[in-house]
Amino acid sequence: MPLRAKSAVLSALLLAVLLGIWHLATLPKGGPAQAVDPEYAKLMGLDKPKSDGLPTLAQLGGTIAKQLADPFYDAGSNDKGIGTQVAYSLGRVALGFVLAALVALPLGFAIGLSPLVHGALDPFIQVLKPISPLAWMPLALYTIKDSAVSSIFVIFICSVWPMLINTAHGVASVRRDWLNVARTLEAGTARTAFQVILPAAAPTILTGMRISMGIAWLVIVAAEMLVGNLGIGYFVWNEWNNLSLANVIFAILVIGVVGMVLDFLFGLAQRAVAWVE
Repeated sequence: MPLRAKSAVLSALLLAVLLGIWHLATLPKGGPAQAVDPEYAKLMGLDKPKSDGLPTLAQLGGTIAKQLADPFYDAGSNDKGIGTQVAYSLGRVALGFVLAALVALPLGFAIGLSPLVHGALDPFIQVLKPISPLAWMPLALYTIKDSAVSSIFVIFICSVWPMLINTAHGVASVRRDWLNVARTLEAGTARTAFQVILPAAAPTILTGMRISMGIAWLVIVAAEMLVGNLGIGYFVWNEWNNLSLANVIFAILVIGVVGMVLDFLFGLAQRAVAWVE
């Protein structure tokens, strides 16, 4: 059996084990559910939904089916489908990520090409890089006074550092022989940058962008929990306030799947660049 097939079988077995554990953990404590007289159940409060336990697999499956049946419904400002929530989050992530790329890529080129620029900016990078992106949220809310724009700013902050550092490292790692050949051929600065340095540094740059996107998708969930409004993070927090654990777990699964897809797309881009090289 090929290795990929063996891996798929092992993954399926692990999933079955996890689902089995979940099923056993959510069984009624008194054993399998038994028929109860409706009037007695109502009198004893047994018909009231419980909020102190994980949903069963059947309940989670019903929630997933219900949410995916109409993912873009709009029932008011605080009640929108999961597709709409994810779209808002992706939009914020995309805008913050693009703004970070517009700053990080040219600045990374300058740092990688110039030891002087590297020495001047490195202290600032080392101080600002370890700061949690969410620590900037109060300052952003105070100065920008808009929760949606503030969350985009936080995405910008968390995305800029991996791209900046990887771009600078990739540019600085370009073989000197190639640069010397470009000088010998009297290639201009722009031509050398786009035809020699950029292709050589592209795999490292894409690695930085891939890391930045992963961090951005992590941070947007926490940012939206803080600032509210629309987004997948707000959806998680709102459903928790409604004591709907099934919706919370469903949203967590959606966050994981979207993150996996984003990482997969950047992985394809990396393989394409490596193939071209």
